[in-house]
Amino acid sequence: MCPRLPSPVTALAYDLEHGHVIPPHMHPEDQLVYAYQGVMTVRTSAGTWVVPAQRAVWIPAMIPHSIQMSGAVSMRTVYLRARMARRLPRTCCVVNVPPLLQHLILHLCTQGKLTRRSKNHAHLIDVLNDLLETVQAVPLRLPSPSDPRAARVAAALQECLGESRSVDWACRQAGASKRTIERIFQQETQLSLGKWRQQLRLMRSLQLLAAGEKISHAALEAGYSTPSAFIAMFRKALGTTPRKYFERSKQST
Repeated sequence: MCPRLPSPVTALAYDLEHGHVIPPHMHPEDQLVYAYQGVMTVRTSAGTWVVPAQRAVWIPAMIPHSIQMSGAVSMRTVYLRARMARRLPRTCCVVNVPPLLQHLILHLCTQGKLTRRSKNHAHLIDVLNDLLETVQAVPLRLPSPSDPRAARVAAALQECLGESRSVDWACRQAGASKRTIERIFQQETQLSLGKWRQQLRLMRSLQLLAAGEKISHAALEAGYSTPSAFIAMFRKALGTTPRKYFERSKQST
């Protein structure tokens, strides 16, 4: 575990290479990790969160997590004294970062450690708290089932993502019926098995595109039969096409 930071708010900037992994760790502060550029993948025992550029992941205190980089990543991270942001959940989530909060995060990184003994810092901390009360969560989570049979199905689907393997095949590999696995996934992840697999494909495609892969290759590797089917899924999930999404991300950095 990382030692407790002395200030109520501390902001740090990191520029990391593709494939870099921050190994599992936890800290006594809450943490907002903002992807200024690139895509981050955050993993905990409860699931996986993919964080595209111009989004952030909220990680409450004392939750062990690792972070993997897809593409060159400019990470801007803000540590807050635990439970300072009272409206945010005590579980991880990906959130949209509106323009004012984006600029504030970047400014905080130039300040480093903030303390309420400084009038200017106190104002910045209050603005940060106000903005964090209004952020909206983005459904970019892939929950992990805990049942051993469902966990084996999840692992099988991840391993054969780019292959034309059926859900029935994955269930047979796990030694359970499809009906049983469907029931377990719904109970433990609040997603149907089909929806869980769609989320897995979306998150894998984001990682591939951030690493510089072409749309056609990302579509096949993520398990889509055609690029058009992939683009339709991407637009439905994120409101725009893959090309426009990543062009917009570059223009914002």
